[in-house]
Parts: sequence; structure tokens; C-alpha cells
Amino acid sequence: MLNSEYLKDLNKAQKEAVTYLEGPLLIVAGAGSGKTKVLTTRIANIIKEKKAYPNQILAVTFTNKAAKEMQIRVSKILGSSATGLSWLGTFHSICAKLLRKHAPAVNLNSNFTIIDTDDQTRLIKNICKAENIDIKQLAPRYILAIIDKWKNKGFYPNEVIINQKDIYERTILPIYKIYQQKLIDLNSCDFGDLILHVVKILEKNKDLREIYSKNFKYILVDEYQDTNFIQSKWLRLLSEKNKNICCVGDDDQSIYSWRGAEIKNFLEFDQVYENTKVIRLEENYRSTENILAVASSLIANNENRVGKTLKTTLQKGELVKLNCYKNGKDEAIGISDEIEKIKKVYSYNNITILVRAIFQTREFEERFLKIGLPYRILGGIKFYERAEIKDCVAYLRLVYQEKDDLAFERVVNNPKRSIGDSTIKNIHEFAKKQKNCLEISSRKMIEGNLIKPKAKIGLMSFLDLISKWRNDLTIKKMSHVKLLQTILDESGYSAMLKNKKDLENENRLENIKELLSAMKEFDNLESFLDHVSLATSIDQEWEGEKVNMMTMHAAKGLEFDVIFLPGWEEGLFPHQKSIEEKGQSGLEEERRLAYVGLTRAKKKVIVSFSMNRFYQGDWIDSMASRFIEELPDKYLEKNSFFSETQEEIEEFEFNQDVENESGINSPGWLRYQKRIK
Repeated sequence: MLNSEYLKDLNKAQKEAVTYLEGPLLIVAGAGSGKTKVLTTRIANIIKEKKAYPNQILAVTFTNKAAKEMQIRVSKILGSSATGLSWLGTFHSICAKLLRKHAPAVNLNSNFTIIDTDDQTRLIKNICKAENIDIKQLAPRYILAIIDKWKNKGFYPNEVIINQKDIYERTILPIYKIYQQKLIDLNSCDFGDLILHVVKILEKNKDLREIYSKNFKYILVDEYQDTNFIQSKWLRLLSEKNKNICCVGDDDQSIYSWRGAEIKNFLEFDQVYENTKVIRLEENYRSTENILAVASSLIANNENRVGKTLKTTLQKGELVKLNCYKNGKDEAIGISDEIEKIKKVYSYNNITILVRAIFQTREFEERFLKIGLPYRILGGIKFYERAEIKDCVAYLRLVYQEKDDLAFERVVNNPKRSIGDSTIKNIHEFAKKQKNCLEISSRKMIEGNLIKPKAKIGLMSFLDLISKWRNDLTIKKMSHVKLLQTILDESGYSAMLKNKKDLENENRLENIKELLSAMKEFDNLESFLDHVSLATSIDQEWEGEKVNMMTMHAAKGLEFDVIFLPGWEEGLFPHQKSIEEKGQSGLEEERRLAYVGLTRAKKKVIVSFSMNRFYQGDWIDSMASRFIEELPDKYLEKNSFFSETQEEIEEFEFNQDVENESGINSPGWLRYQKRIK
């Protein structure tokens, strides 16, 4: 048994999780319940009790950081006896180690290389070129995402069964076959191969599987709710003999289905592993009682969950604030005012704004820059520094001012117009000699037939468009907002993003829509460009403390004193796309995301929504998120917007107020009900 000094800091459930060493164990670890402490102490206990040698323990994490932290913590408990933990690491690092030992079984040499995303993209581009596949219509990143999905499901190319109606899958499968063969020819594998190859080797070689499953007397897995199919299969194969597999996780924090994670691995654990012991870690050491009560009440609306009740020994704390604002701008002002009020109590570093989608940061950035409030974007790039925003601004700058060489250089071949680096270099040299700007020099080089034919066609097309857009602006008096929309359409920039089917490009389109909304706040192009220049010059790296901004997905595993959760409106959160694509399971994942957001807070939570939002160039009438209805009133402190006068209520206009037989009412009726509560 562990010495009392190791046990004294553990609560009853934690002690049980550490000392239970016979058979499968599922630890349902609520937010802030000390799961890392339990895992590391459990490893120490196994070694201390001589249940296994360090090299007989397989401990799997999702990140190198988590693996390193685990190693450090075990070493603190055990000292030198922790040095033999040779099988502690990420899924990919451990599988790479196994694969090097048995590479010939999948036609590789043991010195194979692991290629990164850039190498993968380059390889796919080469294949597409050879197969006459237009990468403008089918983006390499999208192809790789589908291939990765198949690998996560455990399929080699010859095992994939495609949906014949899906034109993309029909096109991608032959690419997958060529891609996989190329990897073998290059003695290489990608990250997906590391686990897939090892699983296939273990499946085909019973003797080998027996050796490893016999050797690994204990298996421990962190963040089990984030595992995909192939990872869970790998674990099943390695735990065949001893069945001492311990998985730790929280089904209420499963928010990565878009990355291939399957929550059913967690929910069905006791069905896969017979005689499973389930231990719940329900004591939260992070958040106040009121925050936990709100979070628990919200997540209780999910049907697909193991279930637990979080409790805390901490004080009740402040009520969770719920603020309603007239519009998005007022919301940004309200939040900045709140930060100004609390900055004497909480450091900026401990204050965080969590958004559902990254485009939402724009409104806050604008406000913070205006009042000089320092901030950082974690896991993302500041709004006006995002590539697609810089591209749009560069187009506008060039139309406004022909001598803007930096803008010219940025967009002349964006989207691709067959104007390569050598052509641009030649234009630069000519411009230097002629003492002219790049645009004028380009026109003169075309006149003098100094540009290669293919590049000449692309350059002429680009310059004609620039002239046309200047005419739209100066002669036709087109608005600056309409001008950007025209540029995006006629340049092919919008089509480029729309055709590249992946999440990154969807986010870029969202950001451009947000930019169009922002532009409407300015009278003309000049004032908007001045604003951008000012914003980017002010937007320097502040020394010292900064307010954090990030997405809820990026916040997983982090904690802060104060959390702001803005934009809780239908369509935005829960996100419309998630519900449209995945139905009920999509809604439940969005609710888990809300739960993650709430439980990042240690002392203070402020949830907010606005009645109107300027979105995609138009004012839209917003409805409060359905999640707000699920927050218990007794733990909430609402702002003055919730106490409207009878006169205001009577003036409210319905839209399409029809009550149907099922009792489900129209948006107008629902909005009205919310206002009279």
C-alpha cells in the first residue's frame, strides 16, 4: 500500500481509483477533479506495490506536454525508480516506437521517415497533377482530411467502402491508393499510419499480439473521451491478456468529434470490457459552488452521458451573471466596462473571453484597441492579421492607391494567375530602373512584350480588373462594401475559398463576412483604410499582462479566475451547422462545449447575448440560445435588460406568430415569451 504521505492529499474516490488494481477501470473525472494527480499516483502505486516493473506499464496521453508532466509528477513521488517508464508517451510516439521494431511487416524499413502536413500536401499535389485533378476544385487539405478519416476508421485503401453518390469520395479513393503506395515507395508514413499500421500488424500476428499484451501488465489512458476508433482498437488488442486497463476522462467534455473522436468509446467502455469498475471523481477543486450548479444543470439536459454530480468544498461565490445587450457592439462595450471594474481584483492574465467561432473576436478587438486595453489571441491570430483579411485589405488599398507596391505584391497572384516569383522579380527590377511603382511598371512591360506569354495573360487580366474596380469606385460611386464584394467575386477569391472544402476555409469565409460587417460602420473606403492602418499600428505586442481571447475548443484543459462567454444566440451557439449536420448528437456536443466554457472559471462567469447582431452585412434579429433557458434562475444575476416596461412589451412586433398543433411556436412567438418573462 502507498505510504500515508502519498495518500493524505487524496479524497476517498481518488484513493479508490489509485488502489484498485484488478481488472478494467473507468474513471469518470469531472472538470477540475484532479485526474492527472490520480493517474500519476496510480502509476507510482503500481510500481511501489511491485505489481509491475516500470517497463510493463503503458501510459498514453494526447500531448507531449501531458506525457512530460506525468513523467515529472511520477518522478517526484518515486525518485529514481520512475526512470524505467519507457512506454509513457502519446499514441503516436508509442506507436512509432512499436512500428520501428516491426516495420517489415508493412513493407517498410525500420528507418522510415514520418512526414509532416506540408510534405503530405506536397505529395497530394503531385498526385493530383499526375492524375489531372484540379486542386482548385478539390483542395489537397480536404483530400487529406478524408484520407485521415478513413485511417482513423481502420481502413487501408482496399478496405474502404465509399458512398457511390458522394462524388468527392469517388474521386479521393483512387488518390488514397496512389498516396499510400507512394508512402511505401518513399519508406515513409504519415501520423495516421503510425497507429493504423501497428493495429494491422497486431491483428495479423497473434503471437506478437500475445507478447505485447502479456508484457503490458497495466495500461493507463488519459482523456479517453477524445479517442477515435483506431486508438480504442489498439488499446483493446494490447489489453487482451491482463485486462488491467484504466481509462480516465469526462464524457461531458467530449468536444472533438470533428477531429474523429468517438464519445461511444467512453459510453460503451463497460460493454467492451467485462467486469468494469466505474469510479466517479466528483469533487471539483477549481470552481465555486454557484458556477458548478449552473454547469451541472446545463449538462444534465444531455441524454448520452455516464452521469455524475460535481460538488465543491469551495465557497458559494458570486452568482453567474447573465447579460442581455441591444447589439454586438454594446456587448463588447459592456464586457470591456466589466473588465475595467474588476481589474483591481483580478489580473488581466486571469481574465478570458471564450467565443464559439474565431470571427467573434473582431468586435472585442476593435473595442479594446479603442480604449487601450491589452489583449492576446490564444490559439489564433488577431483579426486584422489573419491572411484572408490582409488579402482583402490589400486589394482595397491597391484600388485606392496604385503606388501601393506592398499591396500589389500580395494580391497579384492571389488567387493563382500563373504569375510566378521570377516574373515578380523581373517587375521589381524593371520598376527600380524606371523609378516607377510595380503596377505602372507591369503595364509598361506588357506594352514592351517583356513578360512571358502565360504570365502576361494572367497579369493583363489582373490589371484590367484593378482598372475596372477603380472605375466602380470613382465613376460609378460604388460603396466600399459593395466594392469588396465585387472584388472577391470577380477576382475568384471567394470561389477559391468556397471550392476548398475544409474547416479552415469555412472559418476564413466567416472572417471575411465579419470584415464586410465591420466596413459598414465607416462612411467610405478612405476612413475604413485609415481605421485598419491605425488598428494594426496600435496593435503591438503589449508588455506585461493581457486579457485572453480564444475559442471554447482551445480552452479545454485550461482554467482562469474570470470567464466571459459572449454570443450565446441561436445559430451562433449552438452553431447552426453542427445541428444541421449531426442533429441531436451535434446539439449535445455543443452543450458539452458550453459546459467546458463554464467550468474553465474558478471564481466568476459572465454569460451574454445580444438582441440584434450585425452579421454577414445585415442586421439580424437574434434569439437567446436555448442553453440560456437551461441555466437555473436561482444561480443567475441578470442585468437591467431583463426588466422591460409593459409599454416596451406592447410595442414588440411579432413575426409569423403561428402556434401549430404540436405546441412548437414560431421564432416571433418565442422571442415575445422571452421578453415577458
